[in-house]
Amino acid sequence: MLHAPQSLSASSQANLAISIADLFAIGIGPSSSHTVGPMKAAYTFAQSAMATGRMPARIQCTLYGSLALTGIGHATDKAILLGLSGWLPDTVDPMAVNMIVDAIRTNRTLRLVGEAHMAFNADTDLILVSKPLVEHPNGIDFVAIFGDGGRFEQRYFSIGGGAIVKAGENSVMLNIALRHPFGSAAELLTLCEVEALSIADLVRTNESAWRSAVESDAFVDQIRDAMLASIEAGCVSQETVLPGGLKVKRRARAMRDKLTAAGTGFCHSNMFEWVSLWALAVNEENAAGGRIVTAPTNGAAGVLPAVIKYYETFERGATPEGARNLLYTAAAIGFLYKKRASISAAEMGCQGEVGVACSMAAAGLTSAMGGTNAQVENAAEIGMEHNLGLTCDPIGGLVQIPCIERNTMGAIKAINAAHLALSGDGSHVVSLDAVIETMRQTGEDMKAKYKETSLGGLAVNFVEC
Repeated sequence: MLHAPQSLSASSQANLAISIADLFAIGIGPSSSHTVGPMKAAYTFAQSAMATGRMPARIQCTLYGSLALTGIGHATDKAILLGLSGWLPDTVDPMAVNMIVDAIRTNRTLRLVGEAHMAFNADTDLILVSKPLVEHPNGIDFVAIFGDGGRFEQRYFSIGGGAIVKAGENSVMLNIALRHPFGSAAELLTLCEVEALSIADLVRTNESAWRSAVESDAFVDQIRDAMLASIEAGCVSQETVLPGGLKVKRRARAMRDKLTAAGTGFCHSNMFEWVSLWALAVNEENAAGGRIVTAPTNGAAGVLPAVIKYYETFERGATPEGARNLLYTAAAIGFLYKKRASISAAEMGCQGEVGVACSMAAAGLTSAMGGTNAQVENAAEIGMEHNLGLTCDPIGGLVQIPCIERNTMGAIKAINAAHLALSGDGSHVVSLDAVIETMRQTGEDMKAKYKETSLGGLAVNFVEC
């Protein structure tokens, strides 16, 4: 059985102080755990290697487990080259990625953190090992080799949502004191009742451990704007086919043109079509390596943007403050999944990605629509309950089939869950804590081949004509 890294063991996860900035990040596609995380790890290692005061003659990188099995389709190899070269997901121009990577491969050299040139042969210095490390399915070993034969080595784990952990180190998240710490949904609801706060306001208060309330609101607004920008980018893209070899056609532009041509505008009779379009647009952009928001992962990046767009378009009385509350509340639910289970598909399957995004979006929408804290918790529970057991078996190791369409389903389910919760008084039989624990157990029981390896399910039953 695979275990979480020691620094993120079950006994310590509940004490993590997670910021909304740890959950939502502007980056590039196609994967948070396989692209964003490895790029950050490579960048961090390169900085550490340079800090030794010696210039490596060569660097080798070994990818293990899920990173090796689906890494090429998830652009992990590109991410490693970019990170070593000094690029991060939020700084690199998506349009320049292929040019940068092609130059490294052709010249067999890279500029370590953008400085001195160093030999690097991607064919021999980037090693794939399908067997996972014991600590986590997404492991990466880096070795800097100096001219005199000396070595500098570090191991990292990409644990989901773009987060990385260096082997042997405790997370810095353990050392931050929050005003209202919580490790379960039950604790969250109790704190909110005692402090007379909404879930959104409690999260906003906790964010003061990192920044002022004005700065936190500005960050949330920036995330909201980037999410909506990714919808627009996906809808106007001139590209017709996604990269990767499956020849999957991009559909968002044609879908928007058809809906617009119908002349019916936005009405509840076509709400499903619009919401599906918005989620589809984001995940097509993600699959193409474009700019998106990790929410809480790249593979599930379309759910929250589509639900925010739904709220602002279809719900009467929608306000900017409501959109903020949506994201703050969604973050609270995301924190619980990170603390009590995982948002890594390599550990949990897609229930840990689209399932978690659906749960977060359902809770956020319920809050934005004036729901009580109990109704918010109910919506989050409904959103996950009907995603339990969802596998991650991407065809060809690409974040395309079934990933793109799965986001449309997640968004629709989230909206449905919110309305179901709002139709009741918040009381229900299964608690959110119980469903999160069920998800964790289900993920552990799920065979490894169904957890982002492309060794089972659709990935092997698909026959290319």
